[in-house]
Amino acid sequence: MLRQCATRLSRPSPLRAIAIRADCFATSSARRTDRAVIYAENGNPAEVLRVKSYDPLPPPPPGSVNIRFRLSPINPSDINVVQGVYPAKPTQQHVSGEDVFIGGNEGLAEVVDVGSNVDGLHKGDWVTLGKAQFGTWASTRVISAEDVIKLPAGGFSEVNAATINVNPPTAYNMLHQFVDLKEDDWVLQNGANSAVGQAVIQIAARKGIKTINFVRSRPDLDNLICSLTQLGATHVFTYDALSDKSLAKHVKQWTSKSPIRLLLNCVSGPDTTAMTRLLGDNAHLVSYGAMSKKPLSLPTSLFIFKNLTTHGYWQHRWYQEHSRQEREKLMRTLANLKLKEPEHEILDLSGEPSDEAATKRLRDTLTKIEAGFSKKVLLRLQ
Repeated sequence: MLRQCATRLSRPSPLRAIAIRADCFATSSARRTDRAVIYAENGNPAEVLRVKSYDPLPPPPPGSVNIRFRLSPINPSDINVVQGVYPAKPTQQHVSGEDVFIGGNEGLAEVVDVGSNVDGLHKGDWVTLGKAQFGTWASTRVISAEDVIKLPAGGFSEVNAATINVNPPTAYNMLHQFVDLKEDDWVLQNGANSAVGQAVIQIAARKGIKTINFVRSRPDLDNLICSLTQLGATHVFTYDALSDKSLAKHVKQWTSKSPIRLLLNCVSGPDTTAMTRLLGDNAHLVSYGAMSKKPLSLPTSLFIFKNLTTHGYWQHRWYQEHSRQEREKLMRTLANLKLKEPEHEILDLSGEPSDEAATKRLRDTLTKIEAGFSKKVLLRLQ
């Protein structure tokens, strides 16, 4: 049965000098007040991740800044990095006598100290990271000024700023890079309730682009459908609707003047194969994930008779291929869109009396995430 929402409703002193590099932690005999989430080897995050204290940072060296992380999300890709199954790898760091890895790839940081020979950055500026897999699950870091991207003043809430580096730009670039979409054009996507999916809905709606969105069936389905509709979704269905022969007939009627030319896929598997039947000629299928953990299998006829083109998209690669100026421009564009904050929960470990207590709370949360907790979790360590 087809299901959709019928109504559309229109954030002690050091005893010796310690030399540091821009990508290292400082250590000394001072009382430790800062913390990082670290791991020494890949494995189950709820087993290998732990919280460890380290000393306050000394002043930054020339060309660098000290930053304090305000919020850092725990993304699915971060979990994959810890598991050792993600293609981007972190660099080993020295933290309080240990050579370890620091978790986290994304986060909102505030500049707290500026080294000499740094232009354009000042204390209090909000920044995000221009260096992949830097290790954002930490209280403070010292980083080269070239490796941070200054965020527009007043452009983001804390939560939006902390989550602006991965999901919203993925959504924005996929909507603009592969097909020249105009008002009243259509986009098809699965995983519509994901962070990227919700951003796709909002960005498309801002441009008058219509979306057909697929989600998994669940007990609170009606609430989810109406929530996505409030964001700007045109139609929302479960994957079960793909077996209803009337769906294709409805889609053909809706899109008769503008056949669907873009399918955004983060699921793969048989359901995505079924979704391709809704595409028009000369369409593009863009895959940026495989949440089903199943391969994407496509009939050859789609390529021969419909001239389908397939692509993969990875935001990390976009950052590698574009300049700092282009990244800053993208951040300004996203700030102007005023996207809604993702549903989230803040895991605040700053008040935990010991590293052991902080580690226990962290691991309990990671176990909940692994069990399917649907909200975005953001980490606060200080």
